[in-house]
Amino acid sequence: MPGPFRFLLLLQGGLLLLGGGGMFLWGFPMVGKHPFGETLLGLFLFLALAGLELLFQRLFPGSFREAERLHRELGLALRQAGAGPPILLFLAFLSGLAEEVFFRGFAQSLLALRTGPWAVVLQALLFALLHPAPRKALAYTLYAGAAGLLLGLAYLLTGSLLPGVLAHFLHNARGFYELARESQP
Repeated sequence: MPGPFRFLLLLQGGLLLLGGGGMFLWGFPMVGKHPFGETLLGLFLFLALAGLELLFQRLFPGSFREAERLHRELGLALRQAGAGPPILLFLAFLSGLAEEVFFRGFAQSLLALRTGPWAVVLQALLFALLHPAPRKALAYTLYAGAAGLLLGLAYLLTGSLLPGVLAHFLHNARGFYELARESQP
């Protein structure tokens, strides 16, 4: 298994196991009672994330260009490691699922036991901190924190991970698609 793919697989698999195990042990909710409405909310969240990304591109153009350059390097490394569209789609799904289970389902729910609604802000800060970027690309970390707030609010309001998983997967799939397309020889 190639290096960058192995690293991403272990990272996301670890988050999924830790978050899913914690949610199971603590009895935190994973899905709500309205799958159709939650699916629509997920599609809306995906559009909101895209709009938020455009806003950050306009507010921090140099920083976002640097973040895009770093993402292109990741795309090239994945492509050189043999990651084609099926692997990239799998990574998009795994990262969306694992990060929602860990950050929203487990961390936010656990923090809510002590801090109430402030848990949404705290998990978003944790989400941003675990999406580090060099100082030149700091807008990426700020964007991750704002996205974490949106996804956390969706979980708080619905008690379901479905909207966040769907939006996160679609967002990552779009990003991986762009990476794959841009890193073509």
